[in-house]
Order: sequence, then C-alpha cells, then structure tokens
Amino acid sequence: MTEKIDSSAGYFLTGLVIGAAISMFFAPKSGEGTRKYLSKKLNQGKKQARKTARELSERADDLLERGKEIVNETKEEIAAQLDEAGKPQTPEKSKAKGV
Repeated sequence: MTEKIDSSAGYFLTGLVIGAAISMFFAPKSGEGTRKYLSKKLNQGKKQARKTARELSERADDLLERGKEIVNETKEEIAAQLDEAGKPQTPEKSKAKGV
C-alpha cells in the first residue's frame, strides 16, 4: 500500500516539475511575471507535499498502533491457550448406562 502512495506522490512531483518547465517555454508573461508565477506554484507544491507527508505520517502512526494492538491481542490469546493446555485434564464421565 505504501508503494502505491509513494508512486502517487512521485507522479505528482514529476507532473509539477514538467508543468513548471512547460509553462516557462510557453508563458505569455514577461520574465518577472513568469518567475512570480513559478514561485507561487512552487510554494503551492511545497504546501501540498507537506500536507501529504503529514497525512502519510498520521496513517503510518495509526497502522503502527493497530499493529501493536493486534500483537498484544494475539499474545494474550496464546498465553490463555498455553495456560489452558498446561492444566491437567480430567477425563469426561460417560453418559451411557453401564459404562
């Protein structure tokens, strides 16, 4: 799943760079106007990258926490089964008459 997220972020950043490069060649604005435009777009890209990084970090923290919970639950289940297996078992009495 993280590979999919990483590749999506990579595609976004690649598209951002390609779009910025194309806009420089086809920009109808002056050099100063183009620089301001690119600066604005770069800042927007930085903000989006930070937001995405925060979201990914939160998801990773949530997954880590859930993983810890699952490990603890499984550990408790195994401990309970080991305790039960360690108890001496009494044979069941037969319900049939004469046996």
